[in-house]
Amino acid sequence: MGFGSMQGNGRQAPMSEINVVPLVDVMLVLLIIFIITAPLLTHSVKIDLPKAESTANITRPEHIELAIRADGSLFWNGESVVLQQLDSRFRATVVQAPETELHIRADKLAHYEHVAQAMSIAAKAGVTRIGFVTDPSEQ
Repeated sequence: MGFGSMQGNGRQAPMSEINVVPLVDVMLVLLIIFIITAPLLTHSVKIDLPKAESTANITRPEHIELAIRADGSLFWNGESVVLQQLDSRFRATVVQAPETELHIRADKLAHYEHVAQAMSIAAKAGVTRIGFVTDPSEQ
């Protein structure tokens, strides 16, 4: 192992090169340790958890079904209404039950204008939960 070089006059000069062999040895040992331990960290402990059966006690708030046909006619829970009646009906419903949901069933050929008007009136009246009902079976 050389720590320096001998000059012609007998004095040692410090070595100007870095010895990387010990560094490489340490890195190889660490690499081998990580290769061996990495698969051990991915295994989980398998346990048999108990199974419990219960039904959720969820009280669903009342909802309003507003159907909009392609011609623009409106139906409040199956009853025909006109656009001018919606505001008073929404306000009365919100006063009775603030958690009321509005389910909009719009015909696929209905104009967006009719749907947007109904949503706007509902939002102004205080209905905060508005959703769209679709039929996933028709494709």
